[in-house]
Amino acid sequence: MESIFHEKQEGSLCAQHCLNNLLQGEYFSPVELSSIAQQLDEEERVRMAEGGVQTEEYRTFLQQPSGNMDDSGFFSIQVISNALGVWGLEIILFNSREYQQLQINPIHEKAFICNYKEHWFTVRKLGQQWFNLNSLLTGPELISDTYLALFLAQLQQEGYCIFVIRGSLPECEADQILRIMRVEQQQRPKLIGEDEAQRVSVQQTSDAGHTADEVLLDEDEEELRKALALSRQGMEVEDEEADLRRAIQLSMQGGSDPRSPGAAVTAGSSHDSGSSEEAMTAEELRRRRQAYFDRQQAQSSAHDRSSADGAKESGTKPDQ
Repeated sequence: MESIFHEKQEGSLCAQHCLNNLLQGEYFSPVELSSIAQQLDEEERVRMAEGGVQTEEYRTFLQQPSGNMDDSGFFSIQVISNALGVWGLEIILFNSREYQQLQINPIHEKAFICNYKEHWFTVRKLGQQWFNLNSLLTGPELISDTYLALFLAQLQQEGYCIFVIRGSLPECEADQILRIMRVEQQQRPKLIGEDEAQRVSVQQTSDAGHTADEVLLDEDEEELRKALALSRQGMEVEDEEADLRRAIQLSMQGGSDPRSPGAAVTAGSSHDSGSSEEAMTAEELRRRRQAYFDRQQAQSSAHDRSSADGAKESGTKPDQ
Protein backbone atom coordinates (compact mmCIF):
# COMPACT_ATOMS: atom_id res chain seq x y z
CA MET A 1 0.00 0.00 0.00
CA GLU A 2 2.93 2.33 0.68
CA SER A 3 3.76 2.49 -3.03
CA ILE A 4 0.28 3.79 -3.94
CA PHE A 5 0.13 7.56 -4.36
CA HIS A 6 -2.81 8.90 -2.37
CA GLU A 7 -3.29 12.67 -2.12
CA LYS A 8 -5.52 13.56 0.82
CA GLN A 9 -8.10 16.32 0.91
CA GLU A 10 -6.97 19.94 1.33
CA GLY A 11 -9.63 22.64 1.23
CA SER A 12 -11.89 22.11 -1.80
CA LEU A 13 -9.14 20.91 -4.15
CA CYS A 14 -10.77 17.51 -4.75
CA ALA A 15 -10.47 17.89 -8.56
CA GLN A 16 -6.70 18.27 -8.21
CA HIS A 17 -6.56 15.27 -5.82
CA CYS A 18 -8.73 13.24 -8.20
CA LEU A 19 -6.40 13.88 -11.15
CA ASN A 20 -3.19 13.30 -9.21
CA ASN A 21 -4.49 10.09 -7.62
CA LEU A 22 -5.56 8.91 -11.07
CA LEU A 23 -2.18 9.66 -12.64
CA GLN A 24 -0.32 8.53 -9.47
CA GLY A 25 1.80 11.60 -8.92
CA GLU A 26 1.83 15.36 -8.40
CA TYR A 27 0.96 16.13 -12.00
CA PHE A 28 -1.32 19.13 -11.46
CA SER A 29 -1.36 22.06 -9.07
CA PRO A 30 -4.17 24.57 -8.38
CA VAL A 31 -2.30 27.15 -10.49
CA GLU A 32 -2.15 24.87 -13.52
CA LEU A 33 -5.82 23.92 -13.24
CA SER A 34 -6.76 27.58 -12.83
CA SER A 35 -4.87 28.35 -16.03
CA ILE A 36 -6.90 25.72 -17.91
CA ALA A 37 -10.13 27.13 -16.42
CA GLN A 38 -9.25 30.69 -17.47
CA GLN A 39 -8.47 29.48 -20.98
CA LEU A 40 -11.90 27.83 -21.15
CA ASP A 41 -13.54 31.01 -19.86
CA GLU A 42 -11.84 33.03 -22.59
CA GLU A 43 -12.93 30.60 -25.30
CA GLU A 44 -16.51 30.86 -24.07
CA ARG A 45 -16.29 34.67 -24.03
CA VAL A 46 -15.06 34.74 -27.64
CA ARG A 47 -17.94 32.53 -28.76
CA MET A 48 -20.45 34.72 -26.96
CA ALA A 49 -18.92 37.87 -28.54
CA GLU A 50 -19.58 36.45 -32.01
CA GLY A 51 -23.25 37.27 -31.45
CA GLY A 52 -22.41 40.91 -30.73
CA VAL A 53 -20.72 42.58 -27.78
CA GLN A 54 -23.66 44.96 -27.37
CA THR A 55 -26.23 42.22 -26.91
CA GLU A 56 -27.98 41.58 -23.60
CA GLU A 57 -26.76 37.97 -23.64
CA TYR A 58 -23.12 39.02 -23.88
CA ARG A 59 -23.43 41.60 -21.06
CA THR A 60 -25.16 38.99 -18.88
CA PHE A 61 -22.38 36.49 -19.62
CA LEU A 62 -19.70 38.97 -18.51
CA GLN A 63 -21.53 39.55 -15.20
CA GLN A 64 -21.77 35.86 -14.34
CA PRO A 65 -19.02 34.11 -12.36
CA SER A 66 -16.87 31.49 -14.05
CA GLY A 67 -18.53 28.13 -14.52
CA ASN A 68 -15.17 26.38 -14.69
CA MET A 69 -13.74 27.29 -11.28
CA ASP A 70 -14.45 29.24 -8.11
CA ASP A 71 -12.50 30.70 -5.21
CA SER A 72 -12.96 27.56 -3.09
CA GLY A 73 -10.88 25.44 -5.49
CA PHE A 74 -13.69 23.74 -7.40
CA PHE A 75 -12.99 22.87 -11.06
CA SER A 76 -15.55 21.75 -13.64
CA ILE A 77 -15.66 18.56 -15.69
CA GLN A 78 -14.43 20.61 -18.68
CA VAL A 79 -11.26 21.52 -16.76
CA ILE A 80 -10.70 17.88 -15.79
CA SER A 81 -11.33 16.72 -19.36
CA ASN A 82 -8.85 19.24 -20.78
CA ALA A 83 -6.27 18.35 -18.13
CA LEU A 84 -6.55 14.65 -19.03
CA GLY A 85 -6.34 15.55 -22.73
CA VAL A 86 -2.77 16.73 -22.09
CA TRP A 87 -1.94 13.06 -21.43
CA GLY A 88 -3.94 11.71 -24.32
CA LEU A 89 -6.76 10.53 -22.06
CA GLU A 90 -10.48 10.97 -22.62
CA ILE A 91 -13.57 10.44 -20.50
CA ILE A 92 -16.87 8.72 -21.35
CA LEU A 93 -20.02 8.93 -19.25
CA PHE A 94 -20.43 5.49 -17.68
CA ASN A 95 -24.24 5.31 -17.88
CA SER A 96 -24.50 6.85 -21.36
CA ARG A 97 -26.25 4.82 -24.05
CA GLU A 98 -23.09 4.93 -26.13
CA TYR A 99 -21.05 3.22 -23.44
CA GLN A 100 -23.72 0.83 -22.17
CA GLN A 101 -24.17 -0.55 -25.70
CA LEU A 102 -20.57 -1.74 -25.53
CA GLN A 103 -21.53 -4.05 -22.63
CA ILE A 104 -18.06 -3.94 -21.10
CA ASN A 105 -17.49 -5.49 -17.68
CA PRO A 106 -16.15 -2.71 -15.37
CA ILE A 107 -13.24 -4.91 -14.24
CA HIS A 108 -11.84 -4.72 -17.79
CA GLU A 109 -11.51 -0.91 -17.61
CA LYS A 110 -8.51 0.96 -16.18
CA ALA A 111 -10.05 3.71 -14.08
CA PHE A 112 -13.13 5.76 -13.24
CA ILE A 113 -13.63 9.25 -11.87
CA CYS A 114 -16.74 10.01 -9.86
CA ASN A 115 -18.49 13.27 -9.00
CA TYR A 116 -21.27 14.21 -6.60
CA LYS A 117 -22.08 17.73 -5.39
CA GLU A 118 -18.76 19.15 -6.56
CA HIS A 119 -16.66 16.37 -5.01
CA TRP A 120 -14.39 14.37 -7.32
CA PHE A 121 -12.54 11.14 -6.60
CA THR A 122 -10.78 8.34 -8.49
CA VAL A 123 -11.29 4.57 -8.63
CA ARG A 124 -8.30 2.96 -10.37
CA LYS A 125 -6.88 -0.44 -11.19
CA LEU A 126 -3.28 -0.93 -10.06
CA GLY A 127 -1.71 -4.20 -11.08
CA GLN A 128 -4.58 -6.70 -10.91
CA GLN A 129 -6.52 -4.99 -8.11
CA TRP A 130 -8.95 -2.08 -7.82
CA PHE A 131 -8.62 0.77 -5.31
CA ASN A 132 -10.87 3.57 -4.14
CA LEU A 133 -8.54 6.60 -4.03
CA ASN A 134 -11.04 9.05 -2.55
CA SER A 135 -9.10 11.98 -1.06
CA LEU A 136 -11.53 12.03 1.89
CA LEU A 137 -10.21 8.65 3.07
CA THR A 138 -7.15 8.20 5.25
CA GLY A 139 -5.68 5.80 2.67
CA PRO A 140 -6.43 3.68 -0.41
CA GLU A 141 -9.40 1.31 -0.06
CA LEU A 142 -9.13 -2.11 -1.71
CA ILE A 143 -12.14 -3.09 -3.86
CA SER A 144 -12.52 -6.70 -4.97
CA ASP A 145 -13.39 -7.53 -8.57
CA THR A 146 -16.70 -9.05 -7.49
CA TYR A 147 -17.62 -5.92 -5.51
CA LEU A 148 -16.57 -3.34 -8.14
CA ALA A 149 -19.80 -3.44 -10.19
CA LEU A 150 -21.89 -3.25 -6.99
CA PHE A 151 -19.76 -0.36 -5.73
CA LEU A 152 -20.31 1.62 -8.95
CA ALA A 153 -24.03 0.81 -8.93
CA GLN A 154 -24.29 2.05 -5.35
CA LEU A 155 -22.56 5.31 -6.29
CA GLN A 156 -25.03 5.82 -9.14
CA GLN A 157 -27.93 5.19 -6.78
CA GLU A 158 -26.55 7.85 -4.45
CA GLY A 159 -26.50 10.36 -7.32
CA TYR A 160 -22.89 10.19 -8.50
CA CYS A 161 -21.89 10.84 -12.10
CA ILE A 162 -19.28 8.27 -13.15
CA PHE A 163 -16.86 8.66 -16.05
CA VAL A 164 -14.75 5.95 -17.65
CA ILE A 165 -11.11 6.84 -18.39
CA ARG A 166 -9.90 5.77 -21.84
CA GLY A 167 -6.29 5.87 -23.04
CA SER A 168 -2.85 4.89 -21.75
CA LEU A 169 -2.20 6.02 -18.18
CA PRO A 170 1.36 7.04 -17.24
CA GLU A 171 3.56 4.29 -15.82
CA CYS A 172 3.76 4.32 -12.03
CA GLU A 173 5.62 2.40 -9.33
CA ALA A 174 2.47 1.03 -7.68
CA ASP A 175 1.22 -0.48 -10.92
CA GLN A 176 4.57 -2.18 -11.57
CA ILE A 177 4.77 -3.64 -8.04
CA LEU A 178 1.15 -4.83 -7.93
CA ARG A 179 1.53 -6.62 -11.27
CA ILE A 180 3.76 -9.19 -9.57
CA MET A 181 2.10 -9.30 -6.16
CA ARG A 182 -1.29 -8.82 -4.56
CA VAL A 183 -2.08 -6.95 -1.37
CA GLU A 184 -4.55 -7.70 1.40
CA GLN A 185 -6.26 -5.09 3.53
CA GLN A 186 -6.92 -6.06 7.13
CA GLN A 187 -8.71 -2.85 8.04
CA ARG A 188 -10.50 -0.48 5.72
CA PRO A 189 -9.50 3.20 5.88
CA LYS A 190 -11.76 5.66 7.66
CA LEU A 191 -12.90 9.09 6.59
CA ILE A 192 -10.45 11.85 7.44
CA GLY A 193 -11.39 13.32 10.82
CA GLU A 194 -13.56 10.36 11.86
CA ASP A 195 -11.28 9.35 14.74
CA GLU A 196 -11.07 12.95 15.91
CA ALA A 197 -14.85 13.30 15.81
CA GLN A 198 -15.23 10.14 17.93
CA ARG A 199 -12.62 11.41 20.39
CA VAL A 200 -14.42 14.73 20.75
CA SER A 201 -17.74 12.92 21.25
CA VAL A 202 -16.26 10.75 24.02
CA GLN A 203 -14.66 13.82 25.62
CA GLN A 204 -17.96 15.70 25.57
CA THR A 205 -19.71 12.75 27.17
CA SER A 206 -17.02 12.57 29.84
CA ASP A 207 -17.22 16.33 30.46
CA ALA A 208 -20.95 16.02 30.93
CA GLY A 209 -20.29 13.59 33.76
CA HIS A 210 -21.60 10.48 32.00
CA THR A 211 -19.18 7.57 31.74
CA ALA A 212 -19.88 4.55 29.59
CA ASP A 213 -20.88 2.57 32.73
CA GLU A 214 -23.26 5.33 33.76
CA VAL A 215 -24.87 5.31 30.34
CA LEU A 216 -25.40 1.55 30.60
CA LEU A 217 -26.74 1.99 34.13
CA ASP A 218 -29.22 4.58 32.90
CA GLU A 219 -30.39 2.14 30.23
CA ASP A 220 -30.83 -0.62 32.86
CA GLU A 221 -32.81 1.73 35.10
CA GLU A 222 -35.05 2.65 32.20
CA GLU A 223 -35.73 -1.03 31.46
CA LEU A 224 -36.50 -1.60 35.16
CA ARG A 225 -38.96 1.30 35.18
CA LYS A 226 -40.71 -0.17 32.12
CA ALA A 227 -40.94 -3.58 33.80
CA LEU A 228 -42.39 -2.07 36.98
CA ALA A 229 -44.94 -0.15 34.94
CA LEU A 230 -46.03 -3.34 33.20
CA SER A 231 -46.29 -5.21 36.50
CA ARG A 232 -48.40 -2.39 37.97
CA GLN A 233 -50.72 -2.64 34.99
CA GLY A 234 -51.12 -6.36 35.70
CA MET A 235 -51.85 -5.68 39.37
CA GLU A 236 -54.46 -3.09 38.44
CA VAL A 237 -56.23 -5.62 36.19
CA GLU A 238 -56.22 -8.20 38.98
CA ASP A 239 -57.53 -5.64 41.51
CA GLU A 240 -60.27 -4.60 39.10
CA GLU A 241 -61.42 -8.20 38.70
CA ALA A 242 -61.39 -8.72 42.48
CA ASP A 243 -63.51 -5.60 42.97
CA LEU A 244 -65.95 -6.77 40.32
CA ARG A 245 -66.29 -10.25 41.84
CA ARG A 246 -67.10 -8.70 45.21
CA ALA A 247 -69.60 -6.33 43.65
CA ILE A 248 -71.31 -9.22 41.83
CA GLN A 249 -71.54 -11.19 45.05
CA LEU A 250 -73.10 -8.26 46.88
CA SER A 251 -75.60 -7.64 44.11
CA MET A 252 -76.67 -11.31 44.25
CA GLN A 253 -77.11 -11.15 48.02
CA GLY A 254 -80.24 -9.08 47.71
CA GLY A 255 -78.69 -5.66 47.41
CA SER A 256 -80.41 -2.81 45.64
CA ASP A 257 -82.07 -3.63 42.38
CA PRO A 258 -79.35 -3.20 39.79
CA ARG A 259 -81.93 -2.21 37.20
CA SER A 260 -83.01 0.80 39.27
CA PRO A 261 -81.47 4.05 37.90
CA GLY A 262 -80.64 5.32 41.37
CA ALA A 263 -79.37 2.04 42.74
CA ALA A 264 -75.75 1.77 43.88
CA VAL A 265 -73.58 -0.95 45.35
CA THR A 266 -70.47 -0.45 47.50
CA ALA A 267 -67.38 -2.57 46.96
CA GLY A 268 -64.06 -2.36 48.81
CA SER A 269 -60.83 -2.45 46.81
CA SER A 270 -58.83 -5.61 47.47
CA HIS A 271 -55.52 -3.73 47.73
CA ASP A 272 -57.02 -1.11 50.04
CA SER A 273 -58.03 -3.86 52.56
CA GLY A 274 -61.39 -2.18 53.03
CA SER A 275 -59.89 1.15 54.06
CA SER A 276 -61.57 2.94 51.13
CA GLU A 277 -64.81 2.29 49.29
CA GLU A 278 -65.96 2.95 45.77
CA ALA A 279 -69.60 3.50 44.83
CA MET A 280 -70.74 2.14 41.44
CA THR A 281 -74.02 2.88 39.72
CA ALA A 282 -76.17 0.02 38.49
CA GLU A 283 -75.32 0.81 34.87
CA GLU A 284 -71.58 0.86 35.59
CA LEU A 285 -71.90 -2.41 37.50
CA ARG A 286 -73.78 -3.97 34.57
CA ARG A 287 -71.08 -2.97 32.10
CA ARG A 288 -68.21 -4.16 34.28
CA ARG A 289 -70.02 -7.41 35.12
CA GLN A 290 -70.63 -8.09 31.42
CA ALA A 291 -66.95 -7.37 30.65
CA TYR A 292 -65.94 -9.72 33.45
CA PHE A 293 -68.15 -12.52 32.17
CA ASP A 294 -66.85 -11.98 28.62
CA ARG A 295 -63.26 -12.36 29.83
CA GLN A 296 -64.11 -15.50 31.80
CA GLN A 297 -65.85 -17.00 28.78
CA ALA A 298 -62.88 -16.17 26.50
CA GLN A 299 -60.45 -17.79 28.95
CA SER A 300 -62.68 -20.88 29.20
CA SER A 301 -62.90 -21.17 25.40
CA ALA A 302 -59.14 -20.87 25.11
CA HIS A 303 -58.69 -23.60 27.72
CA ASP A 304 -61.14 -25.90 25.88
CA ARG A 305 -59.32 -25.41 22.59
CA SER A 306 -56.00 -26.15 24.26
CA SER A 307 -57.39 -29.38 25.75
CA ALA A 308 -58.84 -30.42 22.38
CA ASP A 309 -55.54 -29.83 20.64
CA GLY A 310 -53.71 -31.84 23.28
CA ALA A 311 -56.14 -34.70 22.95
CA LYS A 312 -55.82 -34.68 19.18
CA GLU A 313 -52.03 -34.93 19.41
CA SER A 314 -52.27 -37.85 21.90
CA GLY A 315 -54.91 -39.66 19.82
CA THR A 316 -57.66 -39.47 22.48
CA LYS A 317 -60.96 -37.67 22.50
CA PRO A 318 -61.59 -34.80 24.87
CA ASP A 319 -64.08 -35.30 27.71
CA GLN A 320 -67.61 -34.44 26.71
